[in-house]
Amino acid sequence: MTSAPVPMVSVIMPVLNEREHLEHAVGQILSQRYDGELELIIAVGPSSDGTWALAQELARDPRVRVVDNPTGKTPSGLNAAIAAARGEIIVRVDGHAMIPEDYVAVGVQTLERTGADNVGGVMDAQGLTPFGEAVARAMTSRFGVGGASFHVGGQEGSALTVYLGTFRKSALVRVGGYDESMVRAQDWEMNLRIRNSGGTVWFTPLMRVTYRPRTTLGALARQYRDYGRWRREVARRHPETVSLRYLAAPALVTALIIGAVLLLAAMVTLWWPLAVLGVVPFAGYAIANLAATLLTARTPTRLVRAAAFRLPAIYATMHCSWGWGFIRGGADRGQP
Repeated sequence: MTSAPVPMVSVIMPVLNEREHLEHAVGQILSQRYDGELELIIAVGPSSDGTWALAQELARDPRVRVVDNPTGKTPSGLNAAIAAARGEIIVRVDGHAMIPEDYVAVGVQTLERTGADNVGGVMDAQGLTPFGEAVARAMTSRFGVGGASFHVGGQEGSALTVYLGTFRKSALVRVGGYDESMVRAQDWEMNLRIRNSGGTVWFTPLMRVTYRPRTTLGALARQYRDYGRWRREVARRHPETVSLRYLAAPALVTALIIGAVLLLAAMVTLWWPLAVLGVVPFAGYAIANLAATLLTARTPTRLVRAAAFRLPAIYATMHCSWGWGFIRGGADRGQP
């Protein structure tokens, strides 16, 4: 009795100004413990740090190919790499992702075992500084980001979306590839179309990708503002996907704005019952934030004492930025 042939895998990597991390990321892919044929396709955007030259140098390895991504947009680069891919399995990685040596093998095995069209695992946030570690803990807590398995972990099973992804190329072709108008949230939107076409998206905790969080509050605020704006765009295009979880942050921002208006009105009119009403949303959120901080700091993780003091500001930045981005919208108009 002969065993089934091992499918060829094409790893696709869109990069833009990733010279610092590119060689390490490529090395991790080429050292994968996978029994089948593997190729890597790097889609390089218009970089200013020498990424293109380094990618061409790395392409001296016959397993590596480079394609141009003139727009620099992630979904465009992904589509360019998919078009050039020879494998029947597509594994998406990022230029700064850190994957274990069995990542590809586990992804392919899970696809074959479950019959899913896309499988993925955990976005394992790990900080290198007290601030980065505090952001990592916030990004892996239910209070910080909700209950999505790819953030907080959980049991294997079907999911709305997963981090990055190991796809059947036939599924990507079936749904027309990535939507190049989705500068952010393109993975969520892609997985929605896969599910709507009758396919399955599968989460497994066995696949973990190390992720380095933002290192300043400003960078974190911009990141989560963009997340909110593009999630609003997904909701505009697919209103059936709106849920209470996605409305929580916009509702918080709205409540805080109303509270601020009531406080200002109380100062002008000297009618202090308005002040009491205005304080309620601020006090309620502060209590929930501090309670979540205490629970996160007590959890046996790498969280150091210095990081715990940063958590309230980090939680507030993530929630308010995401919520304001969702309220503001504008992603559909091509705004950055």
